[in-house]
Amino acid sequence: MALIKKIYLLLTLCLLSATISFAQTQDLELARAYFNKGEYQKAEELYSKIINDKRLFQLAYPDYLKTLIALRNYKEAEKLVKRTIKQYPDNYTFEVDLGKVYQAAGDKSAAEKQFNRLVQQTTTDNTIAVASAFLQNDLFDYAEKVYLRGRELSKNPLEHNRSLIALYTYQQKNEALVPEVLNLLQENEAEISYVQNMLQNSLREEKAMDALETELIKRVQEHPDRLGYNELLVWLYVQRLDFYSALMQARAVDKRSRSGGTKVMELGAISLKNKDYESAIEAYEYIVNEYPEGPYYLVARQRLINAREEQVQNTFPVDNEKIRALIADYDALLAEVGRHAATAEVLQHMANLYAFYLDEKDKATALLQEAIDMPRANPQLVAESKLTLGDIYLLKGEPWEATLLYSQVEKSHKDTPIGYEAKLRNARLSYYKGDFELAQAHLDILKLATSREIANDAMDLSLLITDNTGLDTSTTAMEEYAAIELMVFQNKYDKALSSLDGMLKKYNGHSLTDEIYYQKAAIHERTGNFAEAISNLQKIAENPQYDILSDDALYKMAFIYEESLNEPEKAKQLYNDLLVKHQGSIYTAEARKRFRKLRGDTVN
Repeated sequence: MALIKKIYLLLTLCLLSATISFAQTQDLELARAYFNKGEYQKAEELYSKIINDKRLFQLAYPDYLKTLIALRNYKEAEKLVKRTIKQYPDNYTFEVDLGKVYQAAGDKSAAEKQFNRLVQQTTTDNTIAVASAFLQNDLFDYAEKVYLRGRELSKNPLEHNRSLIALYTYQQKNEALVPEVLNLLQENEAEISYVQNMLQNSLREEKAMDALETELIKRVQEHPDRLGYNELLVWLYVQRLDFYSALMQARAVDKRSRSGGTKVMELGAISLKNKDYESAIEAYEYIVNEYPEGPYYLVARQRLINAREEQVQNTFPVDNEKIRALIADYDALLAEVGRHAATAEVLQHMANLYAFYLDEKDKATALLQEAIDMPRANPQLVAESKLTLGDIYLLKGEPWEATLLYSQVEKSHKDTPIGYEAKLRNARLSYYKGDFELAQAHLDILKLATSREIANDAMDLSLLITDNTGLDTSTTAMEEYAAIELMVFQNKYDKALSSLDGMLKKYNGHSLTDEIYYQKAAIHERTGNFAEAISNLQKIAENPQYDILSDDALYKMAFIYEESLNEPEKAKQLYNDLLVKHQGSIYTAEARKRFRKLRGDTVN
């Protein structure tokens, strides 16, 4: 009987305990509801009871403290935190809470004293825990002090290096970040990728890049054997689009290390892609001269002529004598190394020069057919040759032959960049013919292409069509403009200019007007009539109605003044206008680089 009574009593106590616990849990949820509604007085009444339950303390404490602060009951908040610190002496978050209570009460001195006391409590064992407590409360400057004190106590100049780098990166404290990452690189050059990634996230301003450049140059001079500094300096110059300085640095390193010219070859390719022809030419000339027996020799020889070719093609008016000189260079290369699969690309380049600059289409066609039929030729190169051959048929006014070749490549290289390029050329062909519906069908697919360049080109052509046909049931003007673009492709510049002038009179005020002026400017630039090119571009830049092409016009004018008219001051002013008026323009980075160069900022 006694045993039954004991069991009954135990069950009663358990049930009573569960009932009390359930009631307190309900009170916690109700307190939270009051707190979230901003009914702090009601929340405080409940929290003041719940806080004494050890099982619910951790859940109730944060909002209870916020409630007391919201009620400006700073004395009670201070008591709560101090009591909690005694209960949990190793949890530094509560120490930070005490300082935050003083802050909320307006006692800045007491808060700073509390925070600094906690910093002084830092040991080599608790550095991370103390810093984390500050970080959780967004007190980043005190977290920095903790890391630096931990470093001082450890007597290791790289202690907590990564934590500080992450902190400085988040805070955008570039002056502190730069020496920190460079010290890491000095200790371990294998960290170069990590250092570049952290700097990539921080160096968004010219001032920050200038500071890094100055410090790097200093360290390179002090430690010429540290290749990591040199590599980072090359990387920085590439970020600034200063390819010439990057090349000079890479070349100097290669001469010391005799590393085979790999980095110089990379910079040559980057320079050429960014249309810095002089830097690309210097890079490939270096490889040809320094490593005539090296693995890059043949590629460098070919790319050297490629770079000169692009330079000639983009220096207006194009000099046909230089075109013939390029063909002679390609011929000499073929004579030296032979006509085989590895040099089939040379045939494609020669064909392009013959067809589009010397109007020798039959020679061009024969060379391309030779490249296409070359045994063991790279399929990608064969596809490119077919596209160029298609262009030549379009040049000759045989669009059906052109589309046949484009479609072959599109089918054989489905869902690849060269396949997308073929589809883009088919879209342009449909556009030239005025079949805008078919063109848009192609372009809608290409907008999703994996190649950003192709996707952007597709988007630009699609917008041109929709912007100038969408609000007008008649597509006559757009059809005329598309036909003129075909004339430009076929080098019929006089006829194209006459037709563009006719459109300006016939469609006065049409939405195509800015495109017409820009097209006229492009033709005049190509034919060396720079004054007329500038005149047409000014019509766009000075008219607020033409805001879509305004940044294009400003950049092109600046480029012409710099490269063709040799008027650096006018170019500098226009680049600056672009940077001020069109901060989100795709030309911003290049304009800034050119502006800095004209201003004399570039440090070599």
